[in-house]
Formats: sequence, C-alpha cells, structure tokens
Amino acid sequence: LDQEYLRSNPVNSEEGTPMGVGVWYEIRIKHPIDFLFKNVDPRGSLRANVANSSVRSLSNMPLEKLLENRHDMSRLVRQEVSPKAEEWGYQLGSVYVRKVHFRDAEMIRQIEQKVVNRLRQVTSAIRQAGNNQVDIITSTADRQAATEFAKARSVRPRLVGEALREIGQDPDVLNAVFETLEVDRITKGTAELTLIPDGNQETLVGLLASARGDQAQPPPMTR
Repeated sequence: LDQEYLRSNPVNSEEGTPMGVGVWYEIRIKHPIDFLFKNVDPRGSLRANVANSSVRSLSNMPLEKLLENRHDMSRLVRQEVSPKAEEWGYQLGSVYVRKVHFRDAEMIRQIEQKVVNRLRQVTSAIRQAGNNQVDIITSTADRQAATEFAKARSVRPRLVGEALREIGQDPDVLNAVFETLEVDRITKGTAELTLIPDGNQETLVGLLASARGDQAQPPPMTR
C-alpha cells in the first residue's frame, strides 16, 4: 500500500482561468506479475496517467464547480485512471482532489485587491450604519429630554404659585419669607451697605455730622 500527491496540475476552467489542481491517491499492488512485467516503470506511468486524466477530465469545467465540487472531481479522476492502473497490476484506492488554486500571479493579486476593497466597503458600511443608529438614538434621547424639561418648566410656575398661596394664608410666615429673601438678595449683592441707627440714638450720627462740619469750615484768616 502506498500513496502519492501530485501538486498543481494545470487545468483551465470553462471561462479560461488558469487553475492548478492537487490530486492525492492511494495505490496497492494487486497483480504482481503484471506489475513486474507489463510496464518498465509502472509507478511513473501511473503518476503520468493520473496527471493526464486530471487535466483531461477537469478541464473546461465552470470555475464555480472547480472551486466547490471536489468530491465529484475526485470521482471523475478515479473513474478515468482505474482501468489503466489495473492493466499495470495496480488497484487504485481513494482519490481526492485536495487543493484547487489560481496559477496566474497577476490574477491572484487582482482577486486579493478586490477582496480587500470589498472588505473596506463592508467595514465602511457597517461603521456608517452604526453611526447612523447612534445619531438616531442620540436625537431621540435629546428630543425626549427636551420634552420632559419643557413639561417641568410649565409645571414650575403652578407649583410656586400654590406654595406662595399657602404661605400667604399666614401673614407672619409671609413677612418672614419676604424678609429672608430680601436679606439674601442684599448679602449676595455687590453694592455698599450703610447702616444708620434708629432716631432715638443720634450720638453716632451727630458725631459724624459734626466731624464733617468741622472739616467743611475754612481755616481762620490772619493778618
């Protein structure tokens, strides 16, 4: 029992694309006499027969079938090779098309470039779709937030009015609230504040007035 692998047998597809086909096969000697005396080089002859049969049976197949239907191609090669192998004392075992590839380097480069460009287009489309989805979600959230803020702004005056109405029912509480608000506004302001005592305590006011009056009198004249 032996096995062998033939690499890159040249095959042209139906569209004229140069392809390479790798064929793996098993062999065993079934008739020793035929193996020894019917062919000087039975192994080399079988190798050439497998290569020629691969080219003959797989050429002019559609490119799509060459790339996909390896089981059918393996069966075609085995049917083509088996009769001749038996004449030389061999029994052909499993035959399998292991690899189908492009042989033209320029075509390989063009296919790779097309694949890269297609991947870039798909990636860009996915990224754009994601950005559009994010924009939709963001705009929807902004619109909902604006609606809720508008509702809150519309409710605020009513709530403040109700609170003031409740406060206004008690005059003492109302006066305390307004005084507190007035003091808060004064303390937060930047204007200067002058405190003046009550009318019953005019000592400080009189002193200030007298001091200003003394400073306002001109000095006495001397001859």
